[in-house]
Amino acid sequence: MDGMPRTGTPLPCTPLTSAQSRLIAEAFRPAQAWGNRRDYYYARSKLGSDPLYDGVLQHLPDDGQPLLDLGCGLGLLAHVLRQRGGTQRYLGVDVDAAKITRARRAAADLHDVHFDCLDLQASLPAQSGHVLLLDVLQYLDAGPQQVLLRAVSARVAPGGRLLLRTPLATGDGRDRTTRVADRLAWLVGWMGTRPCHYPDPKVLQATLTEAGLQVTAPRPLHGRTPFNSWLLVAHRIR
Repeated sequence: MDGMPRTGTPLPCTPLTSAQSRLIAEAFRPAQAWGNRRDYYYARSKLGSDPLYDGVLQHLPDDGQPLLDLGCGLGLLAHVLRQRGGTQRYLGVDVDAAKITRARRAAADLHDVHFDCLDLQASLPAQSGHVLLLDVLQYLDAGPQQVLLRAVSARVAPGGRLLLRTPLATGDGRDRTTRVADRLAWLVGWMGTRPCHYPDPKVLQATLTEAGLQVTAPRPLHGRTPFNSWLLVAHRIR
């Protein structure tokens, strides 16, 4: 696709250390010794391999504005936020009711952290402040992506930020690997929806700009993972 970024300077981010990952993963250990440990091992692997959390928190000021995490999954970001001393109110929402139930149990000891089951294509919480939309867009078709981006932009408060990570349709090896991995995650039941549309960064930037946000060009945020992950940061000027 003409003008599509195929390279870029990766953000200087690192995954959590083994000790940091293990400490958070303990919250996902089952109460019974014979319980299912899938979430425990997933948390350790995800936190210890993906620089997402470091990249997001580097761009997220702890300025008192609440944080809305759309498509939060198990809510790992909330655990990293508190581990690093972040104090802002956190609300995570996801369409997967089972994940929300497990996220609530794991975050029972985290102060001012809340979760709700919600379909992002229905309506968004009224909360405004900083907004996260991480690894979500590819599970929507092109039209619903635009609708969601406009709705998300309206939740970014003056002085707030939207942090959006998504794979892009770059047509390279990372693109192909990401498409296969996303489809496998759906087929095995980890993701409740199949991947639909990988966005064009020009469309993303234009949509967010039209919604009143100041947008930076996307930069790679994949670290040593094989996936085609890019981070876009948008601001609403006061």
